[in-house]
Amino acid sequence: MSLAQEFTKGIVKENPIFRQALGMCPFLAVTSSVENALGMGAAATFVLVCSNFLVSLLRKVIPASVRIPSYIVIIAAFVTIVDLLMNAYLPALHKSLGIFIPLIVVNCIILGRAEGFANKNKVISSLFDGIGMGLGFTLAMVVMATFREILGNGSWLGFNLLGEAYQNQPLLIAILAPGAFILMGFILGFFNIMEKRNRGGAR
Repeated sequence: MSLAQEFTKGIVKENPIFRQALGMCPFLAVTSSVENALGMGAAATFVLVCSNFLVSLLRKVIPASVRIPSYIVIIAAFVTIVDLLMNAYLPALHKSLGIFIPLIVVNCIILGRAEGFANKNKVISSLFDGIGMGLGFTLAMVVMATFREILGNGSWLGFNLLGEAYQNQPLLIAILAPGAFILMGFILGFFNIMEKRNRGGAR
């Protein structure tokens, strides 16, 4: 597979949210606003790219018997860096994301790419895989957050889109937990329908 294919597969074909249904916890929890979605997506992408790089670099050095614990230590180190940097330079966003920044350590997307890809491939391919998967994760988060923020607040990235009248009586369920599950069902259902149509057309 070429580097371009390694990069693009995570955005559409193997999108970690829409295709693999991984990382659903932050997808549901922090997508009440686009700002939160971008912040979480950037943090997860940084950790994903750096951990893929280091795991691939050390893949012939790390003993098989301690492979998974080693990956978790590597991931935790980069999560700590992200957590400290965000706390220092983006305190409002850091406070808004809260516990979900440290929980990147156990995000199954990151551990899954370390074990399923970086452990078996060269450094450059692993970097492109990490960037593509990170962008795919961020894109999915932003799509979800766009629907929730517009419906729940009448705004997008803080900009008023639907006017004061709507903001006085918004569809509040969209930014609450039940709304997140309902919207997730519609979005995943849409992608499943499109995938079935593509398969039918390919025949």
